[in-house]
Amino acid sequence: MDQFASATSSGARRMLRIGIAATVVALAGVAWAVHSKHRASEALARETEAEALVAVATTHPEPIGGTTELVLPGNLEANYEAPIYARTSGYLKRWLVDIGTRVHKGELLAEIDAPEVDQQLRQAEADLATAQANRKIAEVTAERWRNLRAMDSVSKQDADEKASAAQASEAQVAAAEANVHRLHDLASFERILAPFDGVITARNTDIGQLINAGSGSETELFRIADMRRLRLYVRVPQIDAAAMRKGLAAHLSLPDRPGRAYEATLATTSSAIDPSTRTLTAELFVDNTSGELLPGEYAEVHFELPPGAAGRSFRLPANVLLFRDDGLHVATVDAHDRVAMKPVAIGRDYGSAIEIVAGLTAKDEVILSPPDSLAEGATVRVVKRSSGS
Repeated sequence: MDQFASATSSGARRMLRIGIAATVVALAGVAWAVHSKHRASEALARETEAEALVAVATTHPEPIGGTTELVLPGNLEANYEAPIYARTSGYLKRWLVDIGTRVHKGELLAEIDAPEVDQQLRQAEADLATAQANRKIAEVTAERWRNLRAMDSVSKQDADEKASAAQASEAQVAAAEANVHRLHDLASFERILAPFDGVITARNTDIGQLINAGSGSETELFRIADMRRLRLYVRVPQIDAAAMRKGLAAHLSLPDRPGRAYEATLATTSSAIDPSTRTLTAELFVDNTSGELLPGEYAEVHFELPPGAAGRSFRLPANVLLFRDDGLHVATVDAHDRVAMKPVAIGRDYGSAIEIVAGLTAKDEVILSPPDSLAEGATVRVVKRSSGS
């Protein structure tokens, strides 16, 4: 019995130890499960919090050194261009030049048949001859009456009347001569001459067409242009107006002549900013003795301008700007990925990029395409960093 009781007691203790061990294992399993769940929850919370942050890409301002290219659109124009109208009325007798003809100053372009003007000229010449004859007899009569007055044969009043009649005849001759000169000039306008060397760019008349004098509502007969030198007008933004000095060199590129460049020189400016566009009108001259360029063509004008103030001028993509009530800002990121808004001043606009002349340093990390809702001090998640724009 004692041996049986001892065996039973030993078995009970062994079962107790096994039960305790199983309980410990179960509790350890529960504790591990709770711990794992907690860690997973924390990881999920961190991941969720990270995903909730605004993801941004950043870049650093690129310092601008050396010269900067400014590209502006412009249209080529002839150095001189003039419409030619008739100065006398009639019918077009003939024309001698057509579009594309090169002419010289004084060269005959066309002739107008104006018989009425010719008749008026002949009548005026006859009137002049009559006035000259009347003047001659009036002068002879006045001389005779002066002699008679010297002998006291006529009254002083009669002599003065004859002298006055001679003077009136002289005035009539002068008036008749002026009328003849006027009609001579009018008749000379029957011959249409080139006002300067150039090329005929338009002909809007033909033989037999009725021509009316004047330049109001009348159609121009010809148009002539001097193309040996061309003018080019461009509108320069106010920020670059100070760099526009007489003699500044530029070169032109034309879309229909890829790879070709033409030299131009700044001749003058308007010396005033247009308040509606905030631009300065600049005039350039382009040598065209070869005749290769044509008036009316579109051209891109390339200027090489000096950079902004050293150490303060940077280039950044245009999408970094934020518009706030107090002006332009860019969003930067500090070492702790917190947003810092910085007011900036812009210089030149390069299209896809801009020049920043104040407000940033080369060490600033600038956010690209920042959302409008981005606020000062907000934490962001930087997903891409680049060294420059």
